[in-house]
Amino acid sequence: MAAALNAIQGFFDNYGDPRTKDWFLMSNPLPTALICATYVFTVKVAGPRLMANRKPMELRNVLIAYNLFQVIFSSWLFYELGISGWLTGRYNFRCEPVDYSNHPMTLRMVNICWWYYFSKFTEFMDTIFFVLRKKDRHISTLHVIHHGVMPMSVWFGVKFTPGGHSTFFGLLNTFVHIIMYAYYLLAALGPNVQKYLWWKKYLTTLQMLQFLAIMLHAFQLLFIDCNYPKAFVWWIGMHAVMFFFLFKEFYKQQYTKPSKQAAGAQSKPSVNGSSKSSNGYSKQSDYYINSNGLSRPDLVHRATAGAH
Repeated sequence: MAAALNAIQGFFDNYGDPRTKDWFLMSNPLPTALICATYVFTVKVAGPRLMANRKPMELRNVLIAYNLFQVIFSSWLFYELGISGWLTGRYNFRCEPVDYSNHPMTLRMVNICWWYYFSKFTEFMDTIFFVLRKKDRHISTLHVIHHGVMPMSVWFGVKFTPGGHSTFFGLLNTFVHIIMYAYYLLAALGPNVQKYLWWKKYLTTLQMLQFLAIMLHAFQLLFIDCNYPKAFVWWIGMHAVMFFFLFKEFYKQQYTKPSKQAAGAQSKPSVNGSSKSSNGYSKQSDYYINSNGLSRPDLVHRATAGAH
């Protein structure tokens, strides 16, 4: 067993990028895998058990602060990814091999790749807030799988290819996250602001366009000569394909097929003049407020964000 572990570690040491070898959590994938497993256990088992006999927590101010932080963090990530390559003319949108030199701008890109990886851990809080607010039915399998695997997926990029073609994924993803978390921030401010958030449908459209662009940008390398690992072309491209179809299905369900649940909710007026569905959610101006202060149709935005 020890010999096998040493052989695996030797592989990462020999083939991994030496610039990130000694960075926090980058020596081998085991710490990241353990963190991801702990996250899944916490939000699916330990957290719901802990909250079972407790009242839901009121976290409105915490949610406002969290979403504001994510807007600022995503903005900084987007700026750094852009200024380090994509928005300066240094990077070629057709083909951008990984630069393994120690040029200052190259090292800046390597550094921001690690911070993008770290941002996938901060997004764990999306689910943890559901647990603390006892909205366990919103913690879908899709939601948990997505958040649970993204740190591990990004880890391989930082370990072997920190920079180059695949960082286009991060550039678009952080841009979408700026808008997405701004939406969540506004929604968390309450009904007085929520009534102006008519554009949630277009946020889903933007997310689908993001995945289409990432898909095309990655798969073009299958047809041109570019010194970039084909394994990472498939890795990034197939992620984009998977999430595009997940969001497409969500769009169809939410915006083109009126749900029976929503129809039932409209037919059951409550004492305050709004309607109430059988699951206890009150409807007012077509907004269902969930654990993050968001409208119910936005749950999958939170569940699949960051493809982040």
